[in-house]
Amino acid sequence: MPRRVKGAVVSPPSISRTLALNYFALCDSAVLRPDQRTGALELGCSAAMDERERAWRSEFPITDRFNYLNNCSLTPLHRRGRKAIERFASEWTEQGGRAWYDHWIGEYEALREDLAGVLGASVNEIAIEPNVSAGLVGIASTFDYAKRSKVVVSDLDFPTDGHAFLAVADRGARVEFVRSPDRVRVPLELFERAVDDRTAAVCTGHVYFTTGWIQDIRALAQICHRKGAVLVVDAYQSIGAIPFDVASSGVDYLVGGTLKWLMGGPGIAFLYARGSVAERARPSAVGWWGVKEPFAFDVEHLDYGTGARRFEYGTPAVAAIYAARAGLELVAEIGIEKVRERHKLLSQRLVDGALDQGWTIRCPRDAEERTPIVTLEHADPAAAVTALRAAGVICDNRPGLIRLSPHYFNTLEEMDRALALLEPLRVAHAVA
Repeated sequence: MPRRVKGAVVSPPSISRTLALNYFALCDSAVLRPDQRTGALELGCSAAMDERERAWRSEFPITDRFNYLNNCSLTPLHRRGRKAIERFASEWTEQGGRAWYDHWIGEYEALREDLAGVLGASVNEIAIEPNVSAGLVGIASTFDYAKRSKVVVSDLDFPTDGHAFLAVADRGARVEFVRSPDRVRVPLELFERAVDDRTAAVCTGHVYFTTGWIQDIRALAQICHRKGAVLVVDAYQSIGAIPFDVASSGVDYLVGGTLKWLMGGPGIAFLYARGSVAERARPSAVGWWGVKEPFAFDVEHLDYGTGARRFEYGTPAVAAIYAARAGLELVAEIGIEKVRERHKLLSQRLVDGALDQGWTIRCPRDAEERTPIVTLEHADPAAAVTALRAAGVICDNRPGLIRLSPHYFNTLEEMDRALALLEPLRVAHAVA
């Protein structure tokens, strides 16, 4: 049955009655009333923050009300992003379709330059996508599976990484999954064993979304290239969180987006295709913006765009472009190296505290091995996350896991407060 916890209705979807009773009794002792949250946030954070941290946090109004630890899913909208979206709305209101030529196409190409700068790529190696799934579908459409049928994916990868290639099974693709021995990492030797002369591609994450573990992409590229295979990297969980130079990595294709660590919101993603790879590619998933002269409106001929541009689809979401550029501007001001150091500090506080409380973690213990994704095993993570939300902590759940992910604007004090709220949830879980 639904239970009211300090003003919030919480419905544990699958936990037993015994766990539910213990769970809510213990949660009640840790939950702040809604009228207490803002004051506690302001008091604790002002005591723990220096001037730099206060400046960082001031961009994110949500931090006045919540302890926001769901950044690997979606970073909250910042003031700069809101202003950029309002600028787009004003242009649309005042100019209508003329804004395409006066503003929006220029913003589109400026975004391409911004993304190339973040990745260390040339502008012709960047395609702008509506989402990562679309980028992967385009890549999957380029291979001749009659010559090489195998595609290697790990069982820790995000579903789209497998789905994009499972969907072309009727063209001859055969997906082989390598299995993580500890549900945290996939050793390189497992990929090396799986990649052979029949392998068209390896498609895998730079960082695994349930564990935060950082793969050695450069070594994986070498394994692929020794066998003549292509490496496709899903970098959604890494770009913006760790310093990365795509040119020196050896990857052939890379996809990512702006809604996580790049702080640009949903609706914009990107695809990197190494120059020589892109020029050979003939994607069958293509749109009118993926040709050399889209505004020639030639329906009778397909003349692929230069480099990675051939992977682009149709009319882009312009508001999302404005938000994305604002997020990338923030990242550039702070510096990814600084973000990385901050991530290690904050996430290690969570990991150490969780281990001290007796949690079983599903992420590397050492911050050097992971992004700030911290996952804790729990029998009913959805109910736990709902209880945390009622207490003013926003995080997320994945199957069997509570997932927390601080960003650079969070504070150590917030990590400690989250841990204080997590401890009774672990006890409730243990009692069941």
